[in-house]
Amino acid sequence: MSQPSNGDDLVKSTKSFEISKHVVMDAYRRVKAKRGAAGIDNQSIEMFEQDLKRNLYRIWNRMSSGSYFPPAVKQVAIAKKNGGTRVLGVPTVSDRVAQMVVKLYVEPRLDGLFHADSYGYRPGRSAKQAIAITRQRCWRYDWVVEFDIKGAFDNLDHDLLMKAIRTHIRDRWALLYIERWLKAPFETADGLPVPREKGTPQGGVISPMLMNLFMHYAFDRWMQKTHPECPFARYADDAVVHCRSQAAAERLLAEIDERLASCRLTMHPDKSKVVYCKDSNRRRDYPWIQFTFLGFTFKPRAAVDKRGQKFTNFLPAVSREATIRMLRTIKGWQLQRQTPVTIEELAERHNPMLRGWLNYYGSFYRSEMAFVCHQVDRKLAYWARRKYKRLRGHLRESYYWLGRLARRRPELFVHWQVLYRPATR
Repeated sequence: MSQPSNGDDLVKSTKSFEISKHVVMDAYRRVKAKRGAAGIDNQSIEMFEQDLKRNLYRIWNRMSSGSYFPPAVKQVAIAKKNGGTRVLGVPTVSDRVAQMVVKLYVEPRLDGLFHADSYGYRPGRSAKQAIAITRQRCWRYDWVVEFDIKGAFDNLDHDLLMKAIRTHIRDRWALLYIERWLKAPFETADGLPVPREKGTPQGGVISPMLMNLFMHYAFDRWMQKTHPECPFARYADDAVVHCRSQAAAERLLAEIDERLASCRLTMHPDKSKVVYCKDSNRRRDYPWIQFTFLGFTFKPRAAVDKRGQKFTNFLPAVSREATIRMLRTIKGWQLQRQTPVTIEELAERHNPMLRGWLNYYGSFYRSEMAFVCHQVDRKLAYWARRKYKRLRGHLRESYYWLGRLARRRPELFVHWQVLYRPATR
């Protein structure tokens, strides 16, 4: 990335802040890898690339001189899985690159501060790790506190957040731009500006990092100080806590409610509760014996021990809501209408998503993914009946044909390779 007119050394000497051009290029590559929609300027990644050097230079030049002012954030409403809508903020491509520059400088310093059981949007940590440790703790602790925060990203208090940011970030330019991003308005589909006095837009590059910092003080450190005997797993604003007794869990739920309120967040009363981890050894009656965390529902499930004896264990498996979303996606593929293409082309087109589903949701109690896999096969059989004349009107024969193909070429579709393996408990 070179200066369009004068030499780099001359320009650099006049800049207020030292920001590496190499970091700006790295930020762009990371933004490109994540793709994403266009912001209020309707500029896509492909359009941004048409004049890449000049666009990146402009970002570097303005950020280095202190004159970068973020544009408004495109406001997009999406349907929530449980009804209603969630407002996402879509920054422009240029603004996502600028945010990534700050993230690349700041994140390494903040990440070492965070709690070991904070798993969301952190290098080397994942939702699957959060599910794995939660599964283990459900075996050791009888009770779980599940709580939900109303619109956490939309309601982060700016004063409290900036106090935490100033405690750990010393770069004046990073502080300057983070504060500007927090104040950048939304812009509606009608082009109307909507001022923001709180929150950080879901969809912003630095928003997850800011959420982690806020929740580090609002929840993680508070739990360490007040309830070190109760382990938890947190993924951004989603968390579960383990307790030894019902009384302790009910007290803790009330205390978390008070703590969140003191940090100007609101616990959702209908989605926060105490759960009993019922299994073969824990037989009490209690109204709540399941909870959902990161797309997995934890509840009593059939299991088999090393001696082949059946028992009931408290285990995670893909949630009903996640299953419904996958089935809707499969329906949207309209496989039965893709008769001009070959079965190999169908596999190449849809294997990436199937692989992602199986790698995540198939990690625990994999047999619960069988229904989703069978739905894919049902659509493929439908496709075969429409493509091949000899199979038209022959439901059973189309399934026989597909079964023979799956046995002969199990590598063709990802789910064929795992569907009939022994389920992992």
